[in-house]
Amino acid sequence: DADKRVRDQFVFPQNNLVITSIDIQSVEPVDQRTRDALQKSVQLAIEITTNSQEAAAKHEASRREQEAKGLLERQRIKDEAEAEEVRKQLLELQAQSAAVESTGQAKAEAQSRAESAKIEGEAAVEQARLKAEATRIEAEAELSRLKLAREAEIKFVHDQNELEISKKAEMSRIETEKFKLQVESIGSSTIQAIATSGPDTQVKLLQALGLQSMLVTDGHTPINLMGFGQGLLGGLTANTSRNAGASRNTSNGYQVVENE
Repeated sequence: DADKRVRDQFVFPQNNLVITSIDIQSVEPVDQRTRDALQKSVQLAIEITTNSQEAAAKHEASRREQEAKGLLERQRIKDEAEAEEVRKQLLELQAQSAAVESTGQAKAEAQSRAESAKIEGEAAVEQARLKAEATRIEAEAELSRLKLAREAEIKFVHDQNELEISKKAEMSRIETEKFKLQVESIGSSTIQAIATSGPDTQVKLLQALGLQSMLVTDGHTPINLMGFGQGLLGGLTANTSRNAGASRNTSNGYQVVENE
């Protein structure tokens, strides 16, 4: 147009023909030499363009390769740094784990020793308590045994004493009855004859009667029999030689006492 700008369309006013675009397929010069020169120029331009594009492509590829290598190296360094950091953290965690494990093991060992000492102490206390209980039971059993033995011994001695007293009483009664029968069999006249006879005759009569001694008194003269009774009781308790005594009032007023 007048402003030298490329229009979008060209209109022919004669017939209103509108041209929006022009496609040029080829332009060939008329001269053969010009055509050949143009073809060579085109081929050279194409070759130059191709070489230029190839060089640009190689340069771009090299640049991209260098960038990729740089990125790869940076990534490798970054990965190594991260791996080193992770390894550092791993070592720290391992150290902490080892410390915790060591502390836990020491704590567990200390707790185990304390628990063992506690169990041993409780076992010793329980053992001492059981020993004390066993000793107490043994002492009570021994005391009960001694008490029963003492009671049995006392009962045995009491029964034996009762039996001995009964025996002595029965023997005294028998001896008294025997002497009574002997006196009755002798008669008052014989006793009077013994009392009035001489010592030799009295000894012979007593030997004949199986007597060791005889005391003859009248009914008016008192005789102290306390010492005689005490001697009889002393003979019963001390198991000494037996001394038996009996007295009887005769029909003529005499009292006869026999000692065997």
